[in-house]
Amino acid sequence: MNHELLQEIERGTRSGLLKKRIITYLYNGSSTIPDLAKELDLSIPTITKLINEMCEGGYVNEYGKLETTGGRHPNLYGLNPHSGYFIGVDVNKFGINIALINFCGETVKEGMNLPYKFENTEEALEQLCELARHFIDDTHIDPDKIMNICFNISGRVNPELGYSYSIFNFSEKALAEVLGEKLGHPVCIDNDTRAMTYGEYMKGCVTNEKNIIFVNVSWGLGIGIIIDGKIYTGKSGFSGEFGHVNVFDNEIICHCGKKGCLETEASGSAAHRILLQRIQNGESSILSDRAKATRPPLTLAEIIEAVNKEDFLCIEVVEEVGQKLGRYIAGLINIFNPELVIIGGNMSLTEDYLTQPIKTAVRKYSLNMVNKDSAIVTSKLKDKAGVVGACMMARSRLFE
Repeated sequence: MNHELLQEIERGTRSGLLKKRIITYLYNGSSTIPDLAKELDLSIPTITKLINEMCEGGYVNEYGKLETTGGRHPNLYGLNPHSGYFIGVDVNKFGINIALINFCGETVKEGMNLPYKFENTEEALEQLCELARHFIDDTHIDPDKIMNICFNISGRVNPELGYSYSIFNFSEKALAEVLGEKLGHPVCIDNDTRAMTYGEYMKGCVTNEKNIIFVNVSWGLGIGIIIDGKIYTGKSGFSGEFGHVNVFDNEIICHCGKKGCLETEASGSAAHRILLQRIQNGESSILSDRAKATRPPLTLAEIIEAVNKEDFLCIEVVEEVGQKLGRYIAGLINIFNPELVIIGGNMSLTEDYLTQPIKTAVRKYSLNMVNKDSAIVTSKLKDKAGVVGACMMARSRLFE
C-alpha cells in the first residue's frame, strides 16, 4: 500500500506532490477540507479529490464532524496512524538506541542502550544491521509498512547523497544504499548531532523559536544549527564541526588527527582524560579504584553518575569543561544571535553542573546586547534526543 504513495511522490507528479503537502500539514493534527484548501492555497474540489484518494489508500481517516455554531458541520480528516511506520537508529560509542514511530509520529516501540561496541569495521556494520533486524522482527508489524529507516552516525555525513566520509565507508556505494540492501527497506543517514537537534526541535524544549543552536557535548563535541526554522547542513552536510575549531595551544592529538581542537579540552572525552590524570596525580574520587582498573575501562557514563552523586572531583572536572566550552559558545552567540541555545548530549545529564558554568562564561565573553536575546537551556529529551530525531528525520525525508 505505502509503496504506491512513495512511487507517486518520487515520480514528482502534481498529485503526488500535493498529497505530500497534505501529509506534512496533517502532522500538526486533523483539519477540515476548507481549512486545508485555504492553508495550501488550493481549490476545495482539488482538496476533496485528493483527500478521497488518500482515504481510499488508507493514509487518511475521517474523524467525525467539527462542532461549529450554525450551518453544516464540516468533516474532520487526519492521518491514519497505522498506514506507515518509521524507524530511527541512534549509534553511540557504547550502544545503540532504536525506536519505531507510526505515521502520526507517535512512539510505538523503543529499545534504549542496546549493547553495541562501535568499531569502524565491516563486522561492526553487520552487527549494527543485525540489531536493527531483530528490532524490526520484534515489532510484529507488516514489513511493507516500514516506509523509511534513518541511521544517526558521527562525523562527516552527506545526508542528501547518503554518504559517510568518516565511518563505515568500505564500499564505493553510498552507506545509505548499503544499509538499505542489507535491511531490505529504504534507508537514509544523517549526522548524529543534527538528528539530536531536529529531535529537540520537533519534540523537545523548543516552543516557537526558529533560530537555535544545539550543542552536543558527548564523547565528542558538535553543534546543530536551525536558521529560520530549517536545519542548516552546509553545502555537503558537514556543518556543525564545532569541536574541531583550533583554539588551544596544546599537544593533545584529537581523534581527527590534529592538535589544539576545542574537543580536546571541552568534551566528554576531555573530562574522561582530565579525571584520570587528576586521580593519577593523587586526588581522590569515588571512582579512584575504577580509574586504576584497566578492564573494563572507566566509562563516561560512570563519571556522569558520580557527578550526580555529588563526587567533588568529578564535579570540578565537569565545571572546568563547562567554563572552557562556555567561552566559545559565547562566540557562537555573537555570530548567530540565536533565540535558544540547547545544551545536550551525554554530558548534559549532569544538568546544572555543566550548564551553569557555561552560562557564566557566556555572560563574561559575549556581547551583552546579543546574549540577552539567547536563552540557554538543558536538553529536555536528554539521551532520547538522538533516537527521536532519527525517527522524525526518517519521516521528514519522505514528506517534508
